[in-house]
Amino acid sequence: MKVTQEVLPDSQVGLEIEIPADLSQKTYDQVLNKMMRTVNVPGFRKGKVPKQVFLQRVGLTQFKAAVIEELVQNAVDKAIKQEEIDAIGNYQLKSGFEELISQYEPGQPITIQASVDVPPRVTLKTYKGLSVQAEEVLPDPERVDSTLAQYQNNLATLVPIEDRPAQAGDVAVIDFVGKVQTDSGEFEEFQGGSGTDFQVELEEGRFIPGFVEGIIGMALEEAKDVEIPFPDDYSQAELAGKPAVFSITLKEIKEKELPELDDDFAQEISEFETIEALRTSLIERYQEEADEKTKANKDAALVKALVEHLEAEIPNTLVQKEVDFLLTQTIMQLSRQGIDVNKMLSRELVDGMRQRTRPEAIDRLRRTLALGEVAKQEGIKIEEEALQEKIKEAMAEVEDPSQIDPDRLKQVLTEELLQEKILAWLEEANTVELVPEGTLQEEAIVDQADALEATVVETDDSESDAIEVEATAVADDAGETTEADDEGEPEAGKTKKAAKDA
Repeated sequence: MKVTQEVLPDSQVGLEIEIPADLSQKTYDQVLNKMMRTVNVPGFRKGKVPKQVFLQRVGLTQFKAAVIEELVQNAVDKAIKQEEIDAIGNYQLKSGFEELISQYEPGQPITIQASVDVPPRVTLKTYKGLSVQAEEVLPDPERVDSTLAQYQNNLATLVPIEDRPAQAGDVAVIDFVGKVQTDSGEFEEFQGGSGTDFQVELEEGRFIPGFVEGIIGMALEEAKDVEIPFPDDYSQAELAGKPAVFSITLKEIKEKELPELDDDFAQEISEFETIEALRTSLIERYQEEADEKTKANKDAALVKALVEHLEAEIPNTLVQKEVDFLLTQTIMQLSRQGIDVNKMLSRELVDGMRQRTRPEAIDRLRRTLALGEVAKQEGIKIEEEALQEKIKEAMAEVEDPSQIDPDRLKQVLTEELLQEKILAWLEEANTVELVPEGTLQEEAIVDQADALEATVVETDDSESDAIEVEATAVADDAGETTEADDEGEPEAGKTKKAAKDA
């Protein structure tokens, strides 16, 4: 069988296949015999239908279409094997199917055009001697004290108070009735706006602004009206931004009596015998968290720089597979949150999710390919002993080992270990400058704002307002960026969730 190859974009190989006459006839006979054995025609026993009756019953065009489907599949499979092509996914037929049907005659040669996806064509121009910046995360020096204070607050004893007004930090028991202003200007009670013997901690941020502040200073059995508007961004749209009045009666005042920060306190809330041991444990834990975030920032910066030097053609087969993986992860997460995804997900919604997920899938694949190329060039591999030790650690955290797919677990942990090893190699082969936390985020905001400002200068007045709004949105989005994104973890999860992923 004569096969002519052509290199196509997006990591595809084009195939022109000349199907010889004998294969054409053989396929025709095979399909005819198979269909004649299974078709039901009134007046004939199954398998005993004459050829002409069968063709009249099925239709010549429909039968030839079945032959062409079988012929193309067989020809492509043979061509891939003959040419030793490392194909992934199914083939794509480039010839017109209707044209092939009209051209086809059993026992006559026929030429088809098809294409197959092959592994990505990857070029990593450089991966050594790179200089990147990453934000260094330092532990909050006040976090240990604030954590211990929260533990104290959780164990506080409530002591009734009768000789003073309510003050910040107290716990108040109140009756209240809330009314909201309607479009007519009248104030009417609203659902969920009233309560009896309602206990509220007098701390800022517990309720809508002004509610707690209105209670502070009240005396026992005092009743008062507190006029406060609902915030514009209130979660209930029908109340957002509307004036309201709350009639409040203070029935009880309770003061929090905090336990002492001593060894007894440490033993009650932890496994530590002394308060100093508990403090040391918290300091070490928060330092470890900060170190992990710093490392994630360094990994992300290195991978980002690596990808900038990557040239890769990624076949659609891999992109679709990655999209499916991300979509499955999203659906599983929704299910774990108690959402009935079968009722929620329509075909249109799933198609939209696929389209929105595609850029992320491509980014993940590019990171994976960049790291994989480093491993390939430098011969970075995972030792079997290290892998088995990791598997043992993961299985020790599993309650029911029978629910774990051992092959999947091995794959996940292999990817995790390999990624860690590649990233460690990259850190040694390149320069990572640590900068204070928030520095790079601020620079990103400034750079994007400057770019948008330059665009505003070059546009006319009719476009300026829209661009100004966009610049504000960019600054807001950048301000909400987390301390480190997931670029440092392009494929595998961490060991703690590896068994779960399996």
